[in-house]
Amino acid sequence: MMETLFLLSLCVSVAALMCARQSAGSERQIVRADNAPKAIGPYAQAVKYGDMLFVSGMIAINPKTNEFSKGSFEEQTALVLENIKAVVEAAGFTLETVLKATVFLKDLNDFQKFNEIYATYFGAILPARETVQVAALPKDALVEISVICGK
Repeated sequence: MMETLFLLSLCVSVAALMCARQSAGSERQIVRADNAPKAIGPYAQAVKYGDMLFVSGMIAINPKTNEFSKGSFEEQTALVLENIKAVVEAAGFTLETVLKATVFLKDLNDFQKFNEIYATYFGAILPARETVQVAALPKDALVEISVICGK
């Protein structure tokens, strides 16, 4: 089941990238949002390509200190979504332009709590999404989220 979800996520991401590549006159742009945490590895916060935005996976890092926040699941989830919002907006998009979200939870028992918080950010404009449980996340985070936006 996990392999199927991973392959489905990969296929959607590749399809989105292929559509983005077909945009006339598109250039790849690295997005850097000052009010979001710096990447903790060799990757960009996000990459804009044409009318598409690919936001890297985010964990609960305080953008002011660049330190991991070991708060509750709810606190980590809200911080991750705020960081995603900051990156999305820095690139000229909004949460309403999120087409797809990929969610990794350390414990799938947090699924309902996650949905309650997630719904406050996305309201009636719901992107496609998959949510999977993983064995571990960087810095022992409880949640990681990445998104794809389009205009």
